[in-house]
Amino acid sequence: MLQTRPIDPRGIAQAPGAERGAGVASPFAFDNSFARELEGLYVPWAPTPAPAPRLRLLNAALAEELGLDVAALQGEAGAAIFSGTRLPAGAAPLAQAYAGHQFGGFSPQLGDGRALLLGEVIDRFGQRRDIAFKGSGRTPFARGGDGLAALGPVLREYLMGEAMHALGVPSTRALAVATTGAPVYRERELPGAVLTRVAASHLRVGSFEFFAARGQKEELRRLAEYAIARHDAELAGRDERFLGLLQAVARRQARLLALWMNLGFIHGVMNTDNMTVSGETIDYGPCAFLEAYDPATVFSSIDHGGRYAFGNQPGIARWNLARLAEALLPLLADEAQAALALARPVIDAFPAWFDEAWRAGQRAKLGLVRAQPDDAALADDWLALLQAQQIDFTLAWRALAEAAAADAASEVTGEAADDAQGAPAPLQALFADRAPLQAWLARWRARLAQEDASPPVRAAAMRRASPWIIPRNHRVEEALAAAVDEDDLRPFERLLAALLRPWDVQPEHAALAEPAPPEVTARYQTFCGT
Repeated sequence: MLQTRPIDPRGIAQAPGAERGAGVASPFAFDNSFARELEGLYVPWAPTPAPAPRLRLLNAALAEELGLDVAALQGEAGAAIFSGTRLPAGAAPLAQAYAGHQFGGFSPQLGDGRALLLGEVIDRFGQRRDIAFKGSGRTPFARGGDGLAALGPVLREYLMGEAMHALGVPSTRALAVATTGAPVYRERELPGAVLTRVAASHLRVGSFEFFAARGQKEELRRLAEYAIARHDAELAGRDERFLGLLQAVARRQARLLALWMNLGFIHGVMNTDNMTVSGETIDYGPCAFLEAYDPATVFSSIDHGGRYAFGNQPGIARWNLARLAEALLPLLADEAQAALALARPVIDAFPAWFDEAWRAGQRAKLGLVRAQPDDAALADDWLALLQAQQIDFTLAWRALAEAAAADAASEVTGEAADDAQGAPAPLQALFADRAPLQAWLARWRARLAQEDASPPVRAAAMRRASPWIIPRNHRVEEALAAAVDEDDLRPFERLLAALLRPWDVQPEHAALAEPAPPEVTARYQTFCGT
């Protein structure tokens, strides 16, 4: 039986040494539906107070979006709140229970080992958002871990979440980073930190697996009803609402994976406990971005077999969704075969849903509006060109957008935009063997001639589909090293500022947009780290 710390009548968890928010105006207008409606599906718990809390980052834009008083969250007050040392009034901290398939093997109990759901707020757009801690100390789900987080991985999650948000990718986001004043021991001693994470919810595929594995059908039903009310309210009360939930989650994941693949993003650890019901990207541990295009790319130090390689991600998403379908079978029909007959078409449809979203993204990057049968081959052959010559994925797509801009300018001036090779110099410079590029460009321009959009409009749209800057892996590491080893956040803040404008050419940040030397990328590894 899990031991829990008591909850007082005002819903404030008690912990030795922790201060409670009674009598103090809370910056959060909490409305904690998970705690209120799903008792028994979590463990009430309190964060570990920090000995010397210090607020390092506050996401003012996100705070405003959440309807928070930014001024009230600054300085010592913010440090106390975001380190978990002083719980604001109305908080009801809890550790969620979930299971998960990790690298294909099932773990029946994972849960929030280092995280706590502090509560929920309704943002300025009327959307319910979770406010959660990560790195706030051990919980009953810690499984021998210390429940803490080091500053470097916490900053990585802040940076990557904000970068993905700016790129238009659904993502959890960071509201704040506070250091605790206590060390965390990994390969060496590191400064401890707490991340405050904001999410549409923290419901995962593994949340459903937890109760399905235990045969707890009533708890499973309550969780599914809650997920529907929160994310798919139009399904509430319908006879086939649980099948509708599976379909809705699958479609959200198809759109999310298409965005990942069109940006070159590698999640790195696509376990079922890291796939959200909301369709948001969650857990930025061993994540990275492609440089030289290769679908087999793996950066994660723990992915020895390449299970979560870049090109495998759509297939893994389908595999994870099959696990969700299995968990939901008891709710779909009373008889197992009947339930399977309902669920299987959803899983079988996922590749087509993904392909539709992925190809739409590729057409946008190619400057195409109307779909034609040969568009997929045009896109595939472009990627084959990049792979054959080990071309940087992000630079190549952006250079193609600039080629469209150069073509548009040449129509206005009447001057040729190309040199004798038939391609603008920035695009040519990426290719050692230019003959295949010229042949492909001829096909691409012939296809563009069938479109109605004006060349300037097309070029502008292509620039909005292919970013000028992404979180380059070596630049991320440099920024984190400066923060951790030198207590200097300036490189981090400079990189973050650039990443918040991913589509814009920023000459002052040109070095941040360049890929690492091939020898650096070849030995680059990412780690779970937190």
